[in-house]
Amino acid sequence: MALVEVEIMRLGLDRTSNSYVVILREKGGERILPIWIGQAEAESIVIEMHHMHRERPLTHDLCKTLITQLGATLHHVTITRVAARTYFAEMHLETGNGALIIDARPSDSIAIALRFSAQLFAEESLLTTAIVEESDPDADVDAADDDQDDILSESESDEASPGYKPMTAEELKAYLENMRPEDFGKFHF
Repeated sequence: MALVEVEIMRLGLDRTSNSYVVILREKGGERILPIWIGQAEAESIVIEMHHMHRERPLTHDLCKTLITQLGATLHHVTITRVAARTYFAEMHLETGNGALIIDARPSDSIAIALRFSAQLFAEESLLTTAIVEESDPDADVDAADDDQDDILSESESDEASPGYKPMTAEELKAYLENMRPEDFGKFHF
């Protein structure tokens, strides 16, 4: 398994599906990994990214407390694979008794990793060469803001693949706007 370190590039709302999308980008590179996530996880990620504090701990705060109170720390998260349109991740913990790997959803893993300032990695085969169109720099998703979206556009493709036809940014945008999140796992970029 070839792993690539990634970081959160953007979090937005996909208006076509009304689902949140977290876009991970390889550190120091251009390849990305978009993952559709739930609203609760999106809010938890935004809260931690903006260093907001709630009166009572959220589920991901509780997870961090449980991990640390058990004498462990989150070393890193790995997004390992996609199967049946579902992404899988592993949380790699360091304990007094050695390393421990826990199967988890990527959205939860990312929210918890932010709380530990832990590294994020993705299986290299999951990354795609694409860019996110630049928008208003203040257009980051806030927990209560449902008007934001991110449009993905392909910047390169494998010209050697059968049936390769370059698409303009407008053509790709129109194509992606008609996709549902569950369709995304069926295609390879």
